[in-house]
Amino acid sequence: MTRISSPQSRDSRQAPMWRSSLKVVMTTEIFRNILYGTLLGDVDEVLEDVSAVVLDECHYMNDRQRGTVWEESIIYAPHNIQLVALSATIANSDQLTDWINKVHGSAELVYSDFRPVPLEMSFCNPKGLFPLLNPEGKGINIRLKPKGGRQRGRNDAPSLGYVVSQLQQRDMLPAIYFIFSRKNCDKAVTELNSFSLVNDAEAKTLRTQIDTFLERNPEAARNGHVEALYRGIASHHAGVLPAWKGLIEELFQQGLIKIVFATETLAAGINMPARTTVISSLSKRTDLGHRLLNASEFLQMAGRAGRRGMDKIGYVVTVQTPFEGASEAAYLATSKADPLVSQFTPSYGMVLNLLQTHTLEEAHELIERSFGHYLSTLILRPQQQAIADLTAELKQQQNQIDAIDPKLLAQYEKLNERLKEERRLLKTLQQQAFEDQTQHLVTSLSFAVAGTILSLKGKHVPVAVPLPAVLVAKTQGSGKFPHLACLGQDNRWYVITLADVVGLHAEFPRIVQADDLMPPNELPLRPGSVRKGDEETQAIAQQIPQVPLILDLAPEVKSQQARADAVEAQIQAHPLRQLGDPGFFLKRYKRMTKLQAEIADRQAKLDQYSQRYWQEFLSLMTILQHFNGLNGVVPTDLGQVAAAIRGDNELWLGLALASGEFDHLDPHHLAAACAALVTEVSRPDIWTRYDPSPETEAALAGLRSIRRELFKMQRRYQIALPIWLEADWFGLVEQWALGVEWQELCEHTSLDEGDVVRILRRTVDFLSQIPHVPHLPQGLKQNANRAIHLIDRFPVNEAID
Repeated sequence: MTRISSPQSRDSRQAPMWRSSLKVVMTTEIFRNILYGTLLGDVDEVLEDVSAVVLDECHYMNDRQRGTVWEESIIYAPHNIQLVALSATIANSDQLTDWINKVHGSAELVYSDFRPVPLEMSFCNPKGLFPLLNPEGKGINIRLKPKGGRQRGRNDAPSLGYVVSQLQQRDMLPAIYFIFSRKNCDKAVTELNSFSLVNDAEAKTLRTQIDTFLERNPEAARNGHVEALYRGIASHHAGVLPAWKGLIEELFQQGLIKIVFATETLAAGINMPARTTVISSLSKRTDLGHRLLNASEFLQMAGRAGRRGMDKIGYVVTVQTPFEGASEAAYLATSKADPLVSQFTPSYGMVLNLLQTHTLEEAHELIERSFGHYLSTLILRPQQQAIADLTAELKQQQNQIDAIDPKLLAQYEKLNERLKEERRLLKTLQQQAFEDQTQHLVTSLSFAVAGTILSLKGKHVPVAVPLPAVLVAKTQGSGKFPHLACLGQDNRWYVITLADVVGLHAEFPRIVQADDLMPPNELPLRPGSVRKGDEETQAIAQQIPQVPLILDLAPEVKSQQARADAVEAQIQAHPLRQLGDPGFFLKRYKRMTKLQAEIADRQAKLDQYSQRYWQEFLSLMTILQHFNGLNGVVPTDLGQVAAAIRGDNELWLGLALASGEFDHLDPHHLAAACAALVTEVSRPDIWTRYDPSPETEAALAGLRSIRRELFKMQRRYQIALPIWLEADWFGLVEQWALGVEWQELCEHTSLDEGDVVRILRRTVDFLSQIPHVPHLPQGLKQNANRAIHLIDRFPVNEAID
């Protein structure tokens, strides 16, 4: 016996169903919820009759919305239950195996690259249908390599009719034709209005089955698509009614539908294999713009080709577009699947459910068993090795100065740093004094005459100590300042610029003999020229006085020099110098200090990254405590309300139900209010003509202050869980609950029929949880059941004949 359980069945809250069944088919959410609601020590008892759990399509762990549920199911599953995880598109299966081995028990990887129906890759352009890969299957077909530039010929994309004709002529139908847009899937059906892909016998069988379906389910008909279905052509996407999609899937499996235009969602999990899959584009639009398909997406669609037991070969056809060609197609066709990453995400529900049945320490241990934590340990191994290497070096440095008191090293290092600072300040003061002097010199030199005593030092007078000299003459310079011809105390002639003058000594009398002195003819009058003087100039040079150093005259420079000298004296007298070479000790001490800082920094980053899931868990706890959902680590009444709910943000839903705003709403108003809390309609071009009722608007208005507070807390603790309140759409749900016919309902909104069904089903799912939530008024629970009865009718409940 086989039983099927879905979120709507709520079987996870009832007695174990497997005790009367050989097999139970359920979503991973149901299985996870069963594990959530069981004490850690009682899991084995509750699941004692379960011998194995098969996790089909295990690559769903990569799914952003549902991936965390798959991880939690593996983490919480009892070790005595055999887990069988199946997938054809996991690159890092060895890592997945190792992780399961660590968190669940002994695991073995069973790998096979055998495919019952081999795939043949083709490429379609306006010239025809060609093999995509070379004979070895490892690169592009040489005939398809771009010639004359990468973009040449790309604008010549084949028409849809041409591609379908190629498939029909080559007996490659039935086919799934992937198009990444609902609108374009429907448009493709219209473009083939002149095509009939079935023979007379198939057409007759199709008409019989379709007409029978429509007689029994007239509301399920998709406008404008019935005639195409008679001709073996269909469109399949999330905007199509589930009942109509069910009919398409059944007819396709019988081989009566020859081509289905579908979005990529058809590639995941639906049993609709075809002889051929056509991938119309190798890029898709996302929230961040267009991007190339990744390898797993390509392989998932390609994997639909080839019907086991029916086809000897499955065909995968990629199509030329203005933006992608054979090169991109060959790259994806020869790429390996993308590795699994972790989508493990702590939530309010996880926190509350774990703390209801586990200690905080047990919860911590469970969080650290996530696949995300496992992958982070692999990523962090180089960081851990680096810390180990640095620690070993630190120990080595410590051993070399082990006999030295660390306080002495710190004192000596502090004195050295202080000396550097005092010298830096001294240099600054000297520079300031020099600049002040230079400014004064520029002014004074403009009035200086022959015989004036100067001090020279600079680029053109490279001396250690300023050289006393006498100004003899001024000559034309290259700029606005003149060049100076001077006679030095060393009886040498110098031709200099103003920048070479470091002092003008008006306190000394002018040497009058310089009035009659002329620079020698052999002295070039350009800066840097130097010539030795004669006996006449020797007599004048001897009259040049010895002048004091100008900088020594600045009191602030003298004071700072004294401070620097005092610190240097302390260093010279320091006890460390008695123990050996301070430079040797200090070099190792500095290295030790640097190593300690680097180790601390790396360790902090390591802890932050490796503990990020637990930190997020603790942040969720803090928010729950703020809203009185937790008293310490114990769930309160509100916490138990939120723990019993499954949704994108269990705390928000729990706060709404516990607020009292919904307690007295009529069933149709309650349905609309619940829809506002669980529905996201992100497209701005969507509209509905149904206005919300004042009663429902008032109830939701009462939640806005709570919602603002929750937004504030989540932003503070960097929690990115949605807090839906889609007030513009609940009028649609309310009218459906009041009995409006399906066709009329859909005529009053731009939403696709499939989207309307999805909104109503999410509403039913939330309403179906309310009767099982503790601490809520009985009247609210009864109204939730009444609201379900009003909403859960065809085509929402999919009860087709």
